[in-house]
Amino acid sequence: MKFMQLLFSLNRTKKRLISVFVDSLFIICAFWAALLLRIDQIDVFFESGYWLLIISLWPLSIWAFIKLGLYRAILRFMGVQALTSILAGVCISSLVLVICSYFVQVDLPRTVPVIYMAFALIFIGGSRAIIRALVGSGMKKEGESVVIYGAGVSGRQLVTALAQSPEYSAYIFVDDDYSLHGTVIQGVYVHSPSIIKKLVSENSVTKVLLAIPSVPHSRRQQILLSLEPLAVQVLTLPAMADLVSGNKLYSDIKEVDVDDLLGRDLVVPRKELMSSNIKDKVVMVTGAGGSIGSELCRQIIKQKPQTLILFELSEFALYSIEKELSELIKSSDLNLEVLPILGSVQRENRVKAVMTSFNVQTVYHAAAYKHVPLVEHNVIEGVRNNVFGTVFTARAAIEANVETFVLVSTDKAVRPTNVMGTTKRMAELSLQALAKENHNTRFCMVRFGNVLGSSGSVVPLFRKQISFGGPITVTHPEITRYFMTIPEASQLVIQAGAMGKGGDVFVLDMGESVKIVDLASKMIHLSGFRVQDADNPDGDISIEFSGLRPGEKLYEELLIGDNVTGTEHERIMTAHEAMLPWDKYKSVLDALDIACHEFDHEKIRDILLTTPTGFNPKDGICDLVWVANKKDAEKVVSLRAKNTQF
Repeated sequence: MKFMQLLFSLNRTKKRLISVFVDSLFIICAFWAALLLRIDQIDVFFESGYWLLIISLWPLSIWAFIKLGLYRAILRFMGVQALTSILAGVCISSLVLVICSYFVQVDLPRTVPVIYMAFALIFIGGSRAIIRALVGSGMKKEGESVVIYGAGVSGRQLVTALAQSPEYSAYIFVDDDYSLHGTVIQGVYVHSPSIIKKLVSENSVTKVLLAIPSVPHSRRQQILLSLEPLAVQVLTLPAMADLVSGNKLYSDIKEVDVDDLLGRDLVVPRKELMSSNIKDKVVMVTGAGGSIGSELCRQIIKQKPQTLILFELSEFALYSIEKELSELIKSSDLNLEVLPILGSVQRENRVKAVMTSFNVQTVYHAAAYKHVPLVEHNVIEGVRNNVFGTVFTARAAIEANVETFVLVSTDKAVRPTNVMGTTKRMAELSLQALAKENHNTRFCMVRFGNVLGSSGSVVPLFRKQISFGGPITVTHPEITRYFMTIPEASQLVIQAGAMGKGGDVFVLDMGESVKIVDLASKMIHLSGFRVQDADNPDGDISIEFSGLRPGEKLYEELLIGDNVTGTEHERIMTAHEAMLPWDKYKSVLDALDIACHEFDHEKIRDILLTTPTGFNPKDGICDLVWVANKKDAEKVVSLRAKNTQF
């Protein structure tokens, strides 16, 4: 094996020279072996005509192999193409043998070329097959044994990829197809998935690789649910689209996507709705560096706008998304302009100047503070950014004659128990009111729940906690949430925006709500660990309950009232909400502005309670600065009371 390692450590030029030299010996040996086998006389070595024949045959055969690309093939990765080159080269060499014997005028028995071809195939092709097998067997001894779920094309490709990697070694295939059970594919046996439980209990394997990138999410969910109780780590191949595009390889194994656990089959976006407000238009995204805003930008780029304006407060976030999109545009050979603009939606003149200067036609307003506890602790900034930022951006859009304005809203705006959700409902009310005014801008809002992988999502937090060995922290054992992937949510936002007629409140179909503690348990099991609890004290990772945070509620809702209707899109519905005319909403806004300016938190809360938002707070005022000032004031009153006593 050391000799093989030394051989493979040589550079490509030396390897090719060795291959040519060895093949030359094989051609000579095959020729003389064929003659000896046919004529069965040692005198053939003394016939000058045969020596003249081999001198002609050898260089022409090597030349044929070179032209067929045999020496460009890498032995350890040798496939069908290399075998085809060998077969074609040997056939040409045999034909050359016949032709040369005619010109050299050597009496060559007619069966010799056939025998020669057989020997040449055995020597040249067999030697390569043996070397490839030796390398493969040497690599298989290294790495962790894994089960490959799926014996189809992807599974076979994965076995080939793993054979060249020291990290994993294919132990067995498992497949749902009964006709494959008991067969051997590329040296790996195929079994029923039921064998995994036995292998895990015997500690034969600790990982299962899913080689089923093209199956529906619903089927993947069924497979994951069957594997989840086994506490075996489940890894998966990239999506088929990434494999086909070349962005990912079969060896790019990753952790299971949590959206596979949700079992939601993605609905193919409708091209006419995706491009309606974007293609060949000037589009602006506020909050372009955020998790939702950045994905909106990625989806918008695919629809080929004329110009995409990235409006963002964070310098680093703006730099990151602008750099990513520029590389995407270059690699996709797209002809459009991306403009990174620093600014805050709380500065109306800045927003208006940007929209007017570039003649913006479509705005996706994703700029907002979305983290519930943080907004509870910073009430005024939450109100300023979410409420006034939306109003300023919407008024700027009207003055700049923007055609379409889409607000990215949230399920937390429905019967809110926190300031963040209430400010988003206030933002919706502002667009509902402005939609009834006389102008050329069409307003609509799109509500959806939590998105997987977004900033503040529990999924990245759980992954981090699992990587540290736990514990996983969940606020309450009964808490549930709706989930959706970021690309799906962004696509539906764009499509809903194209469907709006003015003042529409769209609600996305988020599927079934998910119990967070169940999600945590599944993530622990699919990472190869066991949950530690009262029933299983010897488990690996525990789940701890920290209690509901300020403003947090157990269940999120997507709708207000029962007056909900479907739309032409199966995942998008529209809700008919209570609203205020602009003059009444304007008076509420003025009062809220004064209360924020005067740092009057009691007044702010009173305004949020009396406006038709459905605000039903579960906690008192939690603003950190207000609480600190209140404590200071109480200390002063207490000291004065003590001084009065003396």
